Amino acid sequence: MTTLLAFGFVLGVLVFVHELGHFLAAKRVGIRVLKFQLGFNPTVVSVRRGDTEYGIGALPLGGYVKMAGESPEEVERDERGQIMKRSDEFLSKSKWERFQVLIMGPVMNILLALVLTAVVLYQGVEKGAFDDQPPVVGVVTAGSVAEQAGIRPGDRIIAVGGRDVGTWERFGYEVGIRPKRETEITFLRGGLEQKVKLTPAVVGQGRFEFGDIGVLPNAHPHVRSVQGGGAADKAGLKTDDVVVSVNDQPITFSYQLKEAIAKHPEQEITLKLLRGGQPLTVQATPARNGKEGLLGIGIGDETVKTKPGAGQAIRLSVEKNVEYGGLIFQTLWGLVTRETSPKQLMGPVAIAQLSGESAQLGWIALMTLMASISLNLGLLNLMPIPVLDGGHIAIMALEGIARRDFSVRVKEKMLLAGFVVILMLMVTVIYNDLTRISWIERLMPWR
Repeated sequence: MTTLLAFGFVLGVLVFVHELGHFLAAKRVGIRVLKFQLGFNPTVVSVRRGDTEYGIGALPLGGYVKMAGESPEEVERDERGQIMKRSDEFLSKSKWERFQVLIMGPVMNILLALVLTAVVLYQGVEKGAFDDQPPVVGVVTAGSVAEQAGIRPGDRIIAVGGRDVGTWERFGYEVGIRPKRETEITFLRGGLEQKVKLTPAVVGQGRFEFGDIGVLPNAHPHVRSVQGGGAADKAGLKTDDVVVSVNDQPITFSYQLKEAIAKHPEQEITLKLLRGGQPLTVQATPARNGKEGLLGIGIGDETVKTKPGAGQAIRLSVEKNVEYGGLIFQTLWGLVTRETSPKQLMGPVAIAQLSGESAQLGWIALMTLMASISLNLGLLNLMPIPVLDGGHIAIMALEGIARRDFSVRVKEKMLLAGFVVILMLMVTVIYNDLTRISWIERLMPWR
């Protein structure tokens, strides 16, 4: 139920804001709006105010604003078949006025993304301490594609697939979008630039698939608390100790430390620590907790937290959304060039799952997800594909260049081509969504 309610809330807000942009722009330039609806037909509830009918449809996967005289078939004609233009109809307006109406839907989604991101940032942001640091390899996972390619600790990765990566966050994105796709990695070793080709392994197969080459930063989890009388306390562990390795296996994240401890109930393990910057080795024997080991410590990853002021939060929001917008277009281009895996695409089922999970984490997580989807919705609607807002704008631009309006038949062919593209995209994302559901995935042996 939480998932359905969260999905309805997220999608409802995003669609409402998008259609509100079209509605307000149409009213501003004097176009008569016949219907404003959330959800697709059949209409479940509606009310009329003036010339406009406001309704809610039974299929909550979109919405629309119907304007008077949107298509040539809807306009009145005289006895000679000539269009009788009325001042309050869409086609009677200038191309500039129609452009304003079409562009305002995506613009409202982009503005919503900016506002939501600024609000989230203003609450304070906690992220990995290494996220904004240069990707200098701290650990190479045993048996990974990076180890097989000869990448070593200390190497400074500078590019993935020809694209510069200045931070671990950008490195993770560039590798993540290339599962099972041969990729060139450029790195510095001893001041000399070297290149290797490798194929990122697949992580998360069956749900939100992404690539990984098996390199980690030089980061380690911290001991946040020690339970009195527990195994860690008896072994001499103290708060603020940094766990470097367990049984000589490097530890980068807290989940790795939890897994290492859980594997050795009532078995002595060797922990290499940093205490006050000085190396230290201790032996500890995890107590048995069911089938898992337990040391009795609270642990956390290396993180940094910032709390910007209102002005800085707005500035950071603009910077983040510009950066994310560039990544969205890069992903789309990667799909065309087959550089990016189609598994990166998500449809309504996956969005519903993420909405439910985000809602359970709290309103900050839900707003973050809404901002991301709103930015995607706004930018994707600007793509020059007929059927989308950007496609209609592109057709008007071509008409302006040709200095004449295209015939109804030509426009129908353009819209049909756009519909085919959108249909193919929908089939892809729905297939991806279904393969992320475990019981359906088992019915798909051809994957």
